[in-house]
Amino acid sequence: MLVWLGSCNGSKKLNQRNGRYYSARDIARMKAAERRRGGAGKAKAKAKVPAGKSKIVVKRRSSPATIRQDLATVIQTARSFQGTPYRYGGTTRLGMDCSGLLFNSFAAINVQIPRSSNEQAVWGTPVKPQNLQAGDLVFFGASPGSSAITHVGLVTEAGPESVQFIHSSSSLGVVENSLESDYYLSRFIKAVRPLL
Repeated sequence: MLVWLGSCNGSKKLNQRNGRYYSARDIARMKAAERRRGGAGKAKAKAKVPAGKSKIVVKRRSSPATIRQDLATVIQTARSFQGTPYRYGGTTRLGMDCSGLLFNSFAAINVQIPRSSNEQAVWGTPVKPQNLQAGDLVFFGASPGSSAITHVGLVTEAGPESVQFIHSSSSLGVVENSLESDYYLSRFIKAVRPLL
């Protein structure tokens, strides 16, 4: 698990943007902000699909315009941890892991959820990817095609074209990413709607 979490988002390197150098964490924050604003960012390259493999594209239904207040509080709490470094087994602002982020976020509405991602994966009703809504939990494996859950995230936004989720990455700490990225789509195992 540590090997996979260590390679979740690649190496920490400096990136240049607008004539200045930024850390990978700063670049990730800028890209997330661009996505939330409607995307003035760089165009995405077409994904390469290995021979003999097919890429599954799922059309999603629109999320309800309004989100339940308790789930909005959970998402707001999770976002308040953005930038918190990764720490295996951690549950504080000094460092936390992926399941610890969810554990703390649901505690904000006085809901105690299981502590591990495997236990969190059965704490809810299964949801098809095309029916994801903000507040749902998404689960991933360590490698493409894996069926062993090693990582969890919380859906923060779900629309017909894109799903954003927040999680604790071992290289960047707490960040938001797109579920549609090849990296996460290839490792996606399941999603559940929390028991609230």
